[in-house]
Amino acid sequence: MEFKDKQEALNYLIKTIHTYQPNADCVDVKKAFELADKAHEQQQRVSGEPYITHPLAVAQILAELQIDTTTITASLLHDVVEDTSYTLEDLTQEFGSQVAFLVDGVTKLSRIDYRTKEDQQLNSMRKMFLAMAKDVRVVVIKLADRLHNMRTLKYMRSDKQKRIAQETLEIFAPLAHRLGIFNIKWELEDLSFRYLEPDKYYDLVDQMKQKRHVREEIVNEAINVMRKALEESNIKFEINGRPKHFYSIYKKMKKDNRDLSQVYDLYAVRIIVDTVQDCYGVLGIVHSLWKPLPYRFKDYIAMPKPNNYQSLHTTVIGTRGQPVEIQIRTWEMHRVAEYGVAAHWRYKEGHANAGKNEFDEKMGWLRNLLEWQDTSNPKEFMNSLKLDAFSDEVFVFTPRGDVIDMPQGAIPIDFAYRIHTDVGHRCVGAKINSKIVPLNTPLKNGDIIEIITSKNGKPSLDWLNIVGSSESRSKIRSWFKKENREENITKGAESLERECKRLNHDWKVLNKAGRLARVAKQMNAGSEDDLLAAVGYGGFAVNTVLIKLLDLHKKDIQKEEEKNSHTAVVEKLRPRKPLHKTGTGILVKGESGLLVRLAKCCSPVPGDPIIGFITRGRGVSVHRADCPSITNNQEDVDRLIDVEWDYDGKEMFEVNMEIVAYDRTGVMADIMATLAEMKISILNVNAKVNDTKTVTVHLGISIKDLAQFEFIATKIRRLKDVYTVQRYTGGAI
Repeated sequence: MEFKDKQEALNYLIKTIHTYQPNADCVDVKKAFELADKAHEQQQRVSGEPYITHPLAVAQILAELQIDTTTITASLLHDVVEDTSYTLEDLTQEFGSQVAFLVDGVTKLSRIDYRTKEDQQLNSMRKMFLAMAKDVRVVVIKLADRLHNMRTLKYMRSDKQKRIAQETLEIFAPLAHRLGIFNIKWELEDLSFRYLEPDKYYDLVDQMKQKRHVREEIVNEAINVMRKALEESNIKFEINGRPKHFYSIYKKMKKDNRDLSQVYDLYAVRIIVDTVQDCYGVLGIVHSLWKPLPYRFKDYIAMPKPNNYQSLHTTVIGTRGQPVEIQIRTWEMHRVAEYGVAAHWRYKEGHANAGKNEFDEKMGWLRNLLEWQDTSNPKEFMNSLKLDAFSDEVFVFTPRGDVIDMPQGAIPIDFAYRIHTDVGHRCVGAKINSKIVPLNTPLKNGDIIEIITSKNGKPSLDWLNIVGSSESRSKIRSWFKKENREENITKGAESLERECKRLNHDWKVLNKAGRLARVAKQMNAGSEDDLLAAVGYGGFAVNTVLIKLLDLHKKDIQKEEEKNSHTAVVEKLRPRKPLHKTGTGILVKGESGLLVRLAKCCSPVPGDPIIGFITRGRGVSVHRADCPSITNNQEDVDRLIDVEWDYDGKEMFEVNMEIVAYDRTGVMADIMATLAEMKISILNVNAKVNDTKTVTVHLGISIKDLAQFEFIATKIRRLKDVYTVQRYTGGAI
């Protein structure tokens, strides 16, 4: 909706709030608008509009979700701390601690000096999720903020459009789905689809327009037949047709390899009634009118989705012999389906304590995010979130009949930890449907799980490689962290020294000047011993720690050279030469026209810190900044040159991966199947069986950037019997 000025937009916002909270006191809302208007007075959006139009639009989206006024107040202020001179202390004093906490939760970590833009983004995202686990309204504000940004994305550069749309599709749309806010979820998906696949999006829109008349006739005929039958039954109802969203149609076409003419259920018929009993009554009438399609009936009333969605879904062969999807729900279920967690917000005016325990139980997965905080670096945290919180679910039962939702790929150990941490620690066996099964058996929908425990039972390190959820992995690591601290410290130190030796570095040189303690501080890991213990029990990857050590080592060398070399001082004062494009995805300092190639010894990819080395007769060789051939070569420092990535997202880069796994039949097939599922091109494979009953696999794969490699590595680490996955820079096996 367009407004002639900001005052009209504010009046409409307050009018919307009063439609669901007639007695709401909007004093803070007005005061927040005035402060935000003043703070952003000199700022404009990329579109040229005054900046205040953005927080007003975000607040309006939230009001349409019928959220509480505290959240709307915070949404008007959500960019004030990040973009203006106002502080959290100012907001606390003016609006109270709740509003300040919500604003802080959505404020990016922009005032900290991060090594890369990606690190800043990952840490900001992680901060938001951890704040969300304490107060879910943080992420409801962020979703509204992202939705308005997506609605106005046309004003951004093409590369930014694609990056933001990809992030929206990977994180924010699944998050809206997990919270049950389908109003926002569908729009985020369709907008992302529009910018990521514009040709396919507009082609689908045109095809839908051309065939809409015929499909509407099919749905209208079905509605008329049902309306007549329902009126005769004396059930109070409302019935309407609803077109499917573009992205969901596209996914279905892609999944089943069909064109639009072969997808029949493009429209759904929705029937809303007063009671649950009426829902099942309507279902009986529908099935008496038409034959239901096998395996297309879903009872989400008896078994709600984890996001609390409830409805009956059935697909029938309609009046013209075409499939028609029918959804049946009560008005309360409909409200939850549209507004999700916002419909249950317990701080809503007049319901301060209503449903508190029920709400906490339903949103318990948010609390699990806090448990990942101590054991995950930001990249691992986000990858775990994508693979666990946003993955498909399986529904299983306890022996007493309680329904438990688990991430797809979960095993009985995950179920045991979901029941209680101690049950997980003491788990020694499991029964599925009354039969004893191995602990690594994948759970399926409808399984009845019984856990066998022992007083002497304890976790095994092997469990870290077979469990299917980060919640379980976190609890297992915590157990080893507490139980075997001294052993873990020794193991962590040995792992670092061993990896250091493999990369041709001197551990004593690398770890002097208290560098490990500095790395521990950087990673919020506590003391040096705490960091070594975390490496020992798997809390931090060896490579992550080593890269940070190498970075400090290099910086210390540079400082020493600058201190002792007059030449370095002169060079520092000399004007910086411009960076020139080379057509290879690399910008090079100095003269243009240089031949540039990526070094095979370390295979850098976008996202890696890089440095150029001027070779004799072969142009500039680009290495990772931590490449041993660079860090160990102190004689040719004057031949190093500044380079930067200039990557458009279209090129693919070769990277080598080393996987160490238990040598069992099928382990290679599992690895290959996982890569095939992610559509990763394999360039070469080399494997060697070791004396320790393990196999070392070296893979050359084609990827877009470092973030994709990290995601692939996380997925492979979760395979049964896989011990380690890391970048590989050595020679042949």
